[in-house]
Amino acid sequence: MRYSRTSRISEEIKKVVSDIIRNELKDPRIPKLLSVTHVETTGDLRFTNVYICTFDNQKDNIETIEALNKAKGFIRKELGKHLKLRYIPEPIFKTDNSIKQGIYMNDLIQKVNKNTSVEQEIEEND
Repeated sequence: MRYSRTSRISEEIKKVVSDIIRNELKDPRIPKLLSVTHVETTGDLRFTNVYICTFDNQKDNIETIEALNKAKGFIRKELGKHLKLRYIPEPIFKTDNSIKQGIYMNDLIQKVNKNTSVEQEIEEND
């Protein structure tokens, strides 16, 4: 499968932004358990959507996005140091709840499987 230039750049931005958030940002509003799940860069390389998922239940996603948007200039500057591009895309941070939804769906499936196995045992005992 052949990757387009923008998808390769998006993957590189994902790695660099993840590293910047983990090692260089010192904002207490950003939780330690944070993941950059997906990055989409526009074709003209002016903007990039960075999807963030937090695993810390005590931290609010809106507060985390606000903190990342406040650090947007620093993150863009650091991206410029790591990427050799004519234009460094402006990051736009968005929440991604796909991992939480996946965990919720997995819990539902396990409950259904547990209930069907209990019902089968009851039927076998009757």
